[in-house]
Amino acid sequence: MTDDLQQMGPVDYLCVEFPPGGLNGEALPRLVDLVDRGIIRVLDMMFVRRGRDGSIVVIDRHELEESGLGVFHGASSGILGGDDLEEAKAVLTPGATAVIMVYENLWAAPLATALRRAGAQLVAGGRIHVQAILAALDATEAETAPVTAGKG
Repeated sequence: MTDDLQQMGPVDYLCVEFPPGGLNGEALPRLVDLVDRGIIRVLDMMFVRRGRDGSIVVIDRHELEESGLGVFHGASSGILGGDDLEEAKAVLTPGATAVIMVYENLWAAPLATALRRAGAQLVAGGRIHVQAILAALDATEAETAPVTAGKG
């Protein structure tokens, strides 16, 4: 088991919120394609809904099948648990549905393995969300925009 872990790529998680009725399986082929091409490996996945009363519930298998997401039923390894549900509850909008996913970045496994063999270790990491990049670019553009004189 330890050797298998030494060969793994970086592992990430995400929680993606969908508006009411938005969890319809439309993005499913993209996710399946990433798995089929060996870019990622889904380690755990959970579909949840935050009630209007603030409660959080795991969506059952039958509802997943009706939404076209039945292929992911059983993609649970037990990595995700109660603490993750509480964190999702804190960020989800009441009435929203979400998928919480833990996945391995298989594309990065050879680099990660070589770095570990060399004694390297990850000391910091993070993710920059697209919205933050767009906001930063908009701010930079506003600062560098030429000033035009008004007609007077």
